[in-house]
Amino acid sequence: MSLTINTNISSIVAQRNLTSATTSLNQAIERMTTGYKINHAGDNAAGYSIARNWETQLGSLDVAADNAAMGSDMMSTLEDNYTLISAHLQRIRDLTEQAANGTYGKDSKVAIESEIKARLDEINRISANCEYNGKKLMNGSTGALNLQVGLYSSTDSQIALDASLFSNASIGGLLASYSGTAAPGGVTLANIIKAANHGTAVTVSAAGLTTDAQKHALASACAGLDYNGGNFADQTTANCGPEQMLHFIDKVMSDLSTKTTTLGAAQNRIDSAIESIAVQSENITSSLSTLRDADISKESSKYIQSQILQQAAATLLSTANQTPSIALNLI
Repeated sequence: MSLTINTNISSIVAQRNLTSATTSLNQAIERMTTGYKINHAGDNAAGYSIARNWETQLGSLDVAADNAAMGSDMMSTLEDNYTLISAHLQRIRDLTEQAANGTYGKDSKVAIESEIKARLDEINRISANCEYNGKKLMNGSTGALNLQVGLYSSTDSQIALDASLFSNASIGGLLASYSGTAAPGGVTLANIIKAANHGTAVTVSAAGLTTDAQKHALASACAGLDYNGGNFADQTTANCGPEQMLHFIDKVMSDLSTKTTTLGAAQNRIDSAIESIAVQSENITSSLSTLRDADISKESSKYIQSQILQQAAATLLSTANQTPSIALNLI
């Protein structure tokens, strides 16, 4: 190789290798300090895009898990209130069956009616006040709901909750569908309550059976009494007593049992969705770690190697820069 002054190839080679070693050293430092082997799109363009997509999915899965947990809490709230209502209805049934026994006089029936009326008040109160996160659950204002428990807008990412779960659970709402139904003996529920209300008709609907007088009429039908503006007498109309009311109370309790079963099935689906989200999140996290996380042992070895090469290149660059000065000895 010729000895020149203007062009120092040895210096250029040493500079290039020093730059390369320094770049490699800086990259190893960055990866060890961040813990990631992909810090910029230039490190791995495809990997960077995939990592960003997985990060988005993980964030969405966290939200889906929260959604499912809130749905589970809402279902628990609804189920607990249905359980309370069922307990009140069971007591009303017990009292109605007690009144059906021919051994009770009017005073005893009035005492039975008083407790039944109190239980009806409480059923209406529970249904009016049951809510979750500001949403009324038992007054009929909430229709079908979809719980978003997945990443996408398709039905596969949702759990549908039927509107029947959120129907009006006041005593009027529970009995509304049976207003025109006849009990054994051929008398309809509406007429049984009318007879207990001293001949005045009472609308059996979600909006009805809300006033004290209307609830007294229903309680009197269960107790075998005739309610007349605060005065009570024994009921004398045929087939309009507690025996017939037992028929309708049993139907309502059966409906509540069906709703509770449906709630349990929905609760199981929500719990399954929570487990599925956890598994999906775990798998994506593992894949993201494989793609993005730096191998510290590997990077530390690369750091030492680059450091040694950098020091060697710097030393040799210093020597190479002195090479042209040898030409002075020939002049």
